[in-house]
Amino acid sequence: MAKFELKLPKMGESVAEATITSWLKEVGDTIEADEAVLEIATDKVDSEVPSEVDGVLVEKLFNADDVVQVGQTIAIIETEGEVSAEAPAVTTEPVKEEAAEQVAVAEVAKTVEVAKETVAPVVSSGDRFYSPLVKNMAKQEGISQAELDAIPGTGKEGRVTKSDMLSYIENRDSQPKPVQEVAKVAPTQNNGVAQPKAAPVVSSGDDEIIEMTRMGKLIAHHMVESVQTSAHVQSFIEADVTKIWNWRKKVKDAFLKREGENLTFTPIFMEAVAKALRDFPMMNISVQGDSIIKKKHINLGMAAALPDGNLIVPVIKDADQLNLVGMTKKVNDLATRARDNKLKPDDIQGGTYTVTNVGTFGSIMGTPIINQPQVGILALGAIRKVPAVVETPEGDFIGIRYKMFLSHSYDHRVVNGALGGQFVKAVKDYLEAWDSNREI
Repeated sequence: MAKFELKLPKMGESVAEATITSWLKEVGDTIEADEAVLEIATDKVDSEVPSEVDGVLVEKLFNADDVVQVGQTIAIIETEGEVSAEAPAVTTEPVKEEAAEQVAVAEVAKTVEVAKETVAPVVSSGDRFYSPLVKNMAKQEGISQAELDAIPGTGKEGRVTKSDMLSYIENRDSQPKPVQEVAKVAPTQNNGVAQPKAAPVVSSGDDEIIEMTRMGKLIAHHMVESVQTSAHVQSFIEADVTKIWNWRKKVKDAFLKREGENLTFTPIFMEAVAKALRDFPMMNISVQGDSIIKKKHINLGMAAALPDGNLIVPVIKDADQLNLVGMTKKVNDLATRARDNKLKPDDIQGGTYTVTNVGTFGSIMGTPIINQPQVGILALGAIRKVPAVVETPEGDFIGIRYKMFLSHSYDHRVVNGALGGQFVKAVKDYLEAWDSNREI
């Protein structure tokens, strides 16, 4: 018999860890190759981890709500065949390390006097995100919200890690205790500007208290973080899409019959945005400290609705290299898999610019929040049939036209008003110059 290490797979270029949400198999269960063993969640998407081999699950190295690093062994599966020479050394190390950490926590716990009074559960805020593992450790050790907020984090984006918690617990007696009465009213510092604490909300007996979903908490965190990171400013422009409306109406049935795909307006708009980004490459950038990263690839994110009403942003890679047929197939595929909760972590990684269609919900315009670390996002308003002045060589007249508003939010730290306005006008010009005789 051989033992196979099931590791947390790589899930995208910016995903370093994931939270185990549930185990689908228990110790002793038989597992087939490609069968899902557990479910995980990153800050982007939920996913399943399948087994690479046939065998029996003999050990689970982590529990639900634990945070696991990419590449870390999460389970041991016993298989038929020879044991590889390197397996014993690799297999036992994570187990010993995890066991040692658990013993360390237990020993430290014996020396710590846990407060007798009930400690309110800690929560993530717009300033700091705490993983389920950190929250559980704080709960077990009686660490208050004020104490946790004071612990310096060494993880990604200043997150508090397991090691930070262990170090704090070991030295807790020597740490100055935060004054909780002051913490309730004292302002927090954000880039040198005092930010008052949110006033507590008092609910009456008739109010319904609804716990935010994990996805809802992540979205709230990302939105607040984006506003605190970028200096948002907007430019608005109205586009006449009558030619596109009439052209699509003329070709959509033949397109469906030939390609087996519905031709919506989204791929047409995405094509125009990709062309405009090619014309204005300084909109296809990210900011890192005092440096600007100019992206080589144009990867368009498109906001898509999930069944629970939340939004997710799958990414069309190298969008400027696709023709309209390819763009349509890609848009439909990502939208379908988003609705069915079948997106993979890599489907939502690497976006360089985002487009969101607020017109789907009836809005004529919006002021979207930038999807970090990008510097721009375009909102497409509803297409409306309106009276408009039409200019012709014979003179002006009033006619019925199909029009829509384009709302461009951009990061004013690196994108000035001229560039932001020129970019969205380029999108408008591409849409209005549509070839009514175009063949696909």
